Amino acid sequence: MIVRDEYLDRLKMYREKQLIKVVTGVRRCGKTTLFNLYKEYLKSTGVTDDQIVSVNLENFEYENLLDYKALYHYVKERLHKEKYTYVFIDEVQYCKHYEKAVNSLFIKPRVDLYINGSTENMLLGEFTTLLSGRYVTIHMLPFSFREYCRSPLSEHNTPTENFHNFLRYGSFPYVSTLARSNAVITPYLEGIYHTILLNDVASRANITDIPLLECILKYLAKYNGNLVSTKSISDYINSSGRRISVNTVDLYLKALTDSFIIYKTGRFDIKGKKHLKTFGKYYFVDTGIRNILLPGSSSDIGLLIENVVYLELLRRGMKVNIGKLADREVDFVAFDRNELTYYQVSESVLDQSTLQRELEPLQKISDNYSKVLLTLDEIGTDENFDGIRHVNLLDWLLNN
Repeated sequence: MIVRDEYLDRLKMYREKQLIKVVTGVRRCGKTTLFNLYKEYLKSTGVTDDQIVSVNLENFEYENLLDYKALYHYVKERLHKEKYTYVFIDEVQYCKHYEKAVNSLFIKPRVDLYINGSTENMLLGEFTTLLSGRYVTIHMLPFSFREYCRSPLSEHNTPTENFHNFLRYGSFPYVSTLARSNAVITPYLEGIYHTILLNDVASRANITDIPLLECILKYLAKYNGNLVSTKSISDYINSSGRRISVNTVDLYLKALTDSFIIYKTGRFDIKGKKHLKTFGKYYFVDTGIRNILLPGSSSDIGLLIENVVYLELLRRGMKVNIGKLADREVDFVAFDRNELTYYQVSESVLDQSTLQRELEPLQKISDNYSKVLLTLDEIGTDENFDGIRHVNLLDWLLNN
C-alpha cells in the first residue's frame, strides 16, 4: 500500500485539535484508505481499539445510521469514558442532516472527529451555519505522478513509460494495481464514472436527463483546456437538436464540479492584477475518466499534460487561474500565499517557432515573479530565457 504522506501528515498535524477534520475528494480517490492508514498510525502510538469508532455510511451494514439521531446515539454509546475517542465517519453526506450529529459529537469532551465525503455541497447550508470556524478541510486527489511511479506495477518502468500509462489510464489508486490494458482498466473506470454521474451528480442535484448531463461532460472533454462559457455549451447542444437554457447548463456544471469530477478555473488579468468573471476552463479530476468519454483521445498529449499540470498545482496547495495579458494567454497563474508563478505548458518546443510562441506571453509580463516553461523535451531543459526557466515536465512532477 502506498502511504500518502502529504495527506497523512496533515491529519497528524491536527490530531486532538478542537477542529473537525473534513476530507473531501472524488469517489475512489483514497479517502477511506487514508483513514485506515491514519488508524494504524494511531495504534502505533498506543491508541487501543476501544478508542476508535468507525462508520462507513456507504456500507449496507450501517444503513440504519442514515438517520442523524441514530448516527449520533451509535457513536455516543461507544465513546471511551476516560481517554480520547477517535471517530471516523466515511461518506457522511449519505446521512441527512448529518451536521447535527457531527456538531453534537464535536462538543463532547475528548472526541477527535474525522469525516469524509465525495461532494462539495456537504460543506454548504446548515453545515456552515452550525460548524463555521470549527473544521479544517483536506482535499484529496487521485495519485500524483510521483505516487503512481511508486506502485508495484510501475516501479521498474522508466519515467517515460509510466507517464504514458499515467496519461492514458489516469491515476485512481486502484488503477495503479491493474494490468496496463484497455480491456482491464476501461471497465473499472466506466464503473467509477457511472457511479459518480448517478450517485454524486444526478441524484444529489435532482437531474433526470442523464444523456444531457453526459453531453455536457463530453463537450468539456472535447474542449478540455479551452476557454468555454455556459452560452458556448448551450449553443453547442442546441445546434445538435437538443434544447437547453444557459441557466440549466449552469445548474449542471455546478452539480459536476460539486462531485469533483471536473474543476473550473477562472481567468486572471495579469496587467490589472484582478480576477475576471467571464469565461473559464474546465479540467478533469483524472485523465483516464476524460479519455473514456472520448475514445481514441489519449493521443491529445498537449491537452492531457496541461490537465496534469493543473491538478499538480492544486495538489501543491496553489490557487490556480488562467492568465490573460491583452490578446495573449498564460496557461496558469499559480498563487501561493503572497507569491505567484507563471506557467506555460507545451509538449515540445524543439521547433524554434513553437518555442517563440510559448515564450512570448511570458516575455510580455513586466513583473518579477517566477516564470516557468514546462515541456516533455529531454534536451534544452534547464535553459534560462531572460528569467524564464525551461524545465522538463517529468522532472518537475517527480522532484518538486
